Amino acid sequence: MTRLRILFLTLMAVAITGGAEAQVMSTQPAPIEGQQPEGALPNRLQGGVGVIERLGDKVSPETQFVDSDGEIVRIGDLLNQGKPVVVSFVYYNCPMLCSLVLDGFADAMAESDLQPGEDYTALALSFDSRDTPALASGAKEKYVPLVDKPGAASGFHFWTGEEDAIEQFTSEAGFEFAWDAKTQEFAHNAVLVFLSPDGTVTRYLYGVMFPQRDFKLALVEAGQGTVGSTVDRILLTCYQFDPDARSYSLAILGVMKWGGGALMLALIGGLAFFWRREVQRQNADAPDPDFPAGATPAA
Repeated sequence: MTRLRILFLTLMAVAITGGAEAQVMSTQPAPIEGQQPEGALPNRLQGGVGVIERLGDKVSPETQFVDSDGEIVRIGDLLNQGKPVVVSFVYYNCPMLCSLVLDGFADAMAESDLQPGEDYTALALSFDSRDTPALASGAKEKYVPLVDKPGAASGFHFWTGEEDAIEQFTSEAGFEFAWDAKTQEFAHNAVLVFLSPDGTVTRYLYGVMFPQRDFKLALVEAGQGTVGSTVDRILLTCYQFDPDARSYSLAILGVMKWGGGALMLALIGGLAFFWRREVQRQNADAPDPDFPAGATPAA
């Protein structure tokens, strides 16, 4: 009887412990489809993280978010300003990568001779629906001074949003992220997405550091003739984006095109110069029609 009682109590203890573990597990975020929570990266996030480049596609201008002041805003509010828009997808509680991306973003803006708010608009958009306008405001207070330009306060935006809006915009831009149940963090890529004034995706720059040349050329490209000087637009024809190097590199055909044009102009200019000299020499050697040959002008 004593043995049966001990066995019964043991089974009850196991059942209670198992139920408690089940309750604890049920409070954890659900893994994404295909996720293997106990596996090693990238196996436990198969198909959930990456960037699908949607170059040439347009984002919806009607998608609504909330700015750092708690006001309802739309993507179209930025696009309607007639300037290219640079988007950084982050979340404000990110322990490391997002801070590095925003540091690099701010550094690129600070080093560029193009002006935020005047030549382009910058947007840091949280893809974590739990982020609040207060967190966005704190991020803005931190990063706007790093840009240290007059238009940064009005041209560098920090937004949050609801899950549906986040899903729509990130999908349109090709940005894929996933919640990692093992690390309790989001897994995502470091990238800047460039949009033209009509909302067309024009370029992606990857990493946490964005060279000044690449950042400027991507803005000139996205601006579609509205950003940068004539020289900048000429340079864009001499450089092309290398998808393997993920940066702009010298385009031989573009250089040959402009080099050949410059050579042709130089040849035409040289021929015109020598032709004019020859005409002037012939005019100087020609006899004066007012004086017959051999005649001596009167004193």
